Amino acid sequence: MIKVAIIGAGSIGFTRGIVRDILSVPEFRDNVELAFTDISKRNLDMVYRLCKRDMQAAGVKSTITATTHRRDALKGANYVFCTIRQGGLDAFQLDIDIPLKYGVDQCVGDTLCAGGIMYAQRTIPAMLDFCKDVSEVSAENCRFISHVNPMVMNTWACTKYGHGVNFVGLCHGVEGGHWQIANVLGLKREEVDIICAGINHQTWYVSVKHKGQDMTGKLLAAFEKHPEYSRTEKVRIDMLRRFGYYSTESNGHLSEYVPWYRKTPDAIKRWIDLGSWINGETGGYLRVCTEGRNWFETDFPNWMKGDPLKYGPEHRGHEHGSWIMEGLETGRIYRGHFNVQNRGCITNLPADAIVEVPGYVDANGLNIPIVGDLPLGAAAVCNASLSVQRLAVEAAAAGDDQLLRQAMMMDPLVGAVCEPPAIWQMVDEMLVAQAQWLPQYKRSIAAARKRMAGGKLIKTHQGYKGAARLHTKSVAEMTRDSAKARQNAAAADKAAADRKAAISRKK
Repeated sequence: MIKVAIIGAGSIGFTRGIVRDILSVPEFRDNVELAFTDISKRNLDMVYRLCKRDMQAAGVKSTITATTHRRDALKGANYVFCTIRQGGLDAFQLDIDIPLKYGVDQCVGDTLCAGGIMYAQRTIPAMLDFCKDVSEVSAENCRFISHVNPMVMNTWACTKYGHGVNFVGLCHGVEGGHWQIANVLGLKREEVDIICAGINHQTWYVSVKHKGQDMTGKLLAAFEKHPEYSRTEKVRIDMLRRFGYYSTESNGHLSEYVPWYRKTPDAIKRWIDLGSWINGETGGYLRVCTEGRNWFETDFPNWMKGDPLKYGPEHRGHEHGSWIMEGLETGRIYRGHFNVQNRGCITNLPADAIVEVPGYVDANGLNIPIVGDLPLGAAAVCNASLSVQRLAVEAAAAGDDQLLRQAMMMDPLVGAVCEPPAIWQMVDEMLVAQAQWLPQYKRSIAAARKRMAGGKLIKTHQGYKGAARLHTKSVAEMTRDSAKARQNAAAADKAAADRKAAISRKK
């Protein structure tokens, strides 16, 4: 039996999809021991029951267990998947709402900017604890497969400080952009060959070919005339216009990683679209996650009455994890995009940084070819983010609030909106508000409390909701359209939303 442990298994969207994808591989159907673990017994139980029902309906012989004792789940594991959100939605709310008081308006806040930096401060200590457990109780050469944002910062910390664990970070962003590019060119995705390289959520399609012909120069005109993307992807199209290459992430994601598109309320309104949260809505992902969690808890009995997921190659998703397992265990070659330490793969980015690059998996392991130099402009955008991420990683690992403040100052959007004294105060406020999840900052938090209580504070925009914030629906409101609410709860992991926004298949 191959043992697969899932940390954060109470995440309905990711966990159920991971199980389906793994058990859709013929060699794994009857040969996997699944071990779920989560700190929430209630969420864990609900997802366990759903997955067990799916497995029984599919007639697989693989087994499944669930426990709140993490080391029990990790014991003897050959693969560990991680899908946690450290601090849950309570901390996520603070990541969005506190920066808003200082004029920093985020759509997602889980990768860069003020929210992403604080998310890393909470998540990195937890991830390092997981790595320690894996190194001590899991099988030799266990693969740690992480879906957790902020992807670069978590992977960087675990690669450097993670007790030698074999760690890889995975994201579905490259897939979504690939679908879009094929769509605007009027081609099938399998007809378009890409090379995508950079850093997670700022990865660039540096080569786009159809039957050997380079199509990169045709992308701008194709996107500009597309009836949907010309409206929903204004930021990505403008970055393509200015830098010459298309970037992986959605309009909402990308807009908060750079200094140009969200620094004033008027700018935000010009550059975003409210047709979907992923196109730039203020706090859009937080809203979707909140609605999804509340609805799932309310609607769970109906989930159990619904049709179980079907297993099989035709039902398998595009997340890389099961494909990595298949390549390593069967020797079948898989080509994907992975988040790994650079080590000279991209020759004009730092060797120790975490990059998202093409790779191949087979029985010999995960193999990363040399990409070479990124285009200078693309490399400059990535290097600006890497400076922030390097500071944030070291801040989280050491509990160094000076490095944390410097990371905030160097962040492109925070720096475009805030003056240094405001950044210092915002960090104080976020440290105090998130103290329960930041044990490494105990002394800094005590000092921040004194400053917040006794000093003359900079006036902030109390109660400001942002330039483009939509109402978070109550359960009663969602009940009026239960089918849509159920779909939203399943999509709260972002993958489905990314694909829906990205693919918009030809009509």
